[in-house]
Amino acid sequence: MNKLDVTVLIAARNEAANVSACLDSLGPARRVLLVDSQSTDGTAQMAKERGAEVIQFHWDGKYPRKRQWALEHVPMSTEWVIVLDADESISPRLWDEIRRVLASPSPPAALTVRKQFHFMGRCFRFGGFSHDAVFLFRRGMVRFENLLPDVGENLDMEVHERLIVSGPMGRLKEPLEHRDAKGLAAYIARHNAYSTWEAEVRYQALTTGRYGTQTIRPRWRGNAQERRRFLKLLAMRLPGEAWAWFFYHYMIRGAFLEGWRGLIAAQIRRAYIEQVRAKVFEKKLAARRAAP
Repeated sequence: MNKLDVTVLIAARNEAANVSACLDSLGPARRVLLVDSQSTDGTAQMAKERGAEVIQFHWDGKYPRKRQWALEHVPMSTEWVIVLDADESISPRLWDEIRRVLASPSPPAALTVRKQFHFMGRCFRFGGFSHDAVFLFRRGMVRFENLLPDVGENLDMEVHERLIVSGPMGRLKEPLEHRDAKGLAAYIARHNAYSTWEAEVRYQALTTGRYGTQTIRPRWRGNAQERRRFLKLLAMRLPGEAWAWFFYHYMIRGAFLEGWRGLIAAQIRRAYIEQVRAKVFEKKLAARRAAP
């Protein structure tokens, strides 16, 4: 089978538990590039053994972070690029759909995909935890948001930043498999770090009106990314936001149909929002104490 004119860009740090399954799913891609942050668990060596190119990234604490840096500084020899996390895999059916899109007369500048949520050994059908994200795009047609501020030396990769697309967008029908093999403790620890970052972003938005210098427009009638940003900006101002998200996932979107796993996932989502809001409150208190 002919290789597709696609570079797969993977951002990683200590992903030995996940990276093999990810790389083994990328056979149709002409080029696989793993951008590593000095992993100590053999991630880089595993990637090289499977034919991927490995580049080490040293973050300076400023924009751009890892994936945007790669898009700016690593020459892309293919027309198309896929951004992938190390715990994500591309199924043969999704590759077939990508092949059809690229062979079409006028493909859009970028395409989104539904990231299929796997949790505690199960692919969720219910709960609304899966979401759409820009996945495949023409070289030079996208860039990651520059959200403020940059927080934490371990967050050298984009957290919840979205890709801004310069051109028309489409959507792939087949889902992207998102399956983290690190376990629940790593999942919770990662989201604790994310909540610190999100608290900083929210505090900035609430106190200055600035979400970032280059951002997705929040629009209810926009595309999936713009609508998601609109809802988040609205939700952060609501009292009882954490419980609202729990009710949304568990009752409205049916996470209760996933049994105990669904309850646990909805509770973790609620706890994450509570952590974010608590950290925002802590920053407000610190600002009041520092005020003259």
